[in-house]
Amino acid sequence: MSEYQLMTADQKDLCAMVHDFCAKKVDPYVAEWDEQSICPIDTVKELMDLGFWGLDVPEQYGGTELDVSTIMYIRMAMAYHDAGFANTFSAQTFGWKPVLLSGSEEQKEKFGRLLSEEGRKFWSMCITEPQSGSDAGNCKSKAVRDGDDYIITGSKCFVTNGGVSDLYTVTACTDAAKGNKGISLFIIDRNMPGVSVGKHENKMGIRTSDTTDLALDEVRVPAANMIGPEGSGFKTIMKMLSRTRPTGVAPAVGVAQRAMDLALNYSRTRLSFGAPIGKLEGIQFKLADMEMKLQACRSQLAYSAALVDQGIYDTLVGSCTKCFVSEAVLDICLQAQQIYGGYGYSKEYPLEKLVRDARIYSIYEGSSEIQRYIIGKTLVGKL
Repeated sequence: MSEYQLMTADQKDLCAMVHDFCAKKVDPYVAEWDEQSICPIDTVKELMDLGFWGLDVPEQYGGTELDVSTIMYIRMAMAYHDAGFANTFSAQTFGWKPVLLSGSEEQKEKFGRLLSEEGRKFWSMCITEPQSGSDAGNCKSKAVRDGDDYIITGSKCFVTNGGVSDLYTVTACTDAAKGNKGISLFIIDRNMPGVSVGKHENKMGIRTSDTTDLALDEVRVPAANMIGPEGSGFKTIMKMLSRTRPTGVAPAVGVAQRAMDLALNYSRTRLSFGAPIGKLEGIQFKLADMEMKLQACRSQLAYSAALVDQGIYDTLVGSCTKCFVSEAVLDICLQAQQIYGGYGYSKEYPLEKLVRDARIYSIYEGSSEIQRYIIGKTLVGKL
């Protein structure tokens, strides 16, 4: 794979470990997991036990503290074998990152260790509500102060790892009159009275990733579990997204690389009129277009990750990366499916799953429409 040319020796070793593990523990079972919509959480934890807990948790709080570029490569490697598996692994970041950005020293110490090798807890971010979709500021869940606690009531949907998580970072409105500036963030333990997890969504793709609703019925949460001051939740989420764009969409490139490899192999072995179809100019042009898009995706991700690693958080670059990569990856998978012809449409072959998995990247974590809105608004500025 071309990204190996830029990897350090340590990054190559980590990715080789991931590929070796997944080849043995994921590839033989992923078709069954996908068919039955099973989240292989025990297998995910088995991989994490090899040293992958708390990758973005600073060492002082018990984590590994890898840079963004390294985490990006690791997630690509996982998604090469299964996007849902990579999604289950990756979602940890979104619950923890707000604490790292805006939490107190006590919160960082306590929850960082729960997320790292010491605690081995799973964590979900809960933003989306039934009425809001990609509009993170449209929050109907309420948090009312009651002494040293907050009473939180509301519902969240499309919660990644909702059914397997121990902790949830939840947005709730503490002052509806202030709009976005009235949204606060809270850490909620799954065992708190009033917390209930809904059914696993029967999704089109990433079916091995657990996705549920989360209902909060007058959940009493200590004020000490609020991340940052009241009303800072939306700002923290935006800061988080500006830092997680490269790693969030990185698995998509793993999916596209798998599709590319399958299409290349098929073009070399599939005979038509007595010769491999790869000799046909039409197939070669299709493969060339796929490779150009794949190279562009890698370049955009590498640039975006390098900026974050240098402490440069560029919203424009992040949104361009998210939008371009997610759409290009889907097209690569569709073209690979086309090369497979009728076999690409059959569940007996892997391409149709890759197409289903690739579809999600331009929808979740901010749809392509939202990214274009951000890009356009940033370019035009205030008029």
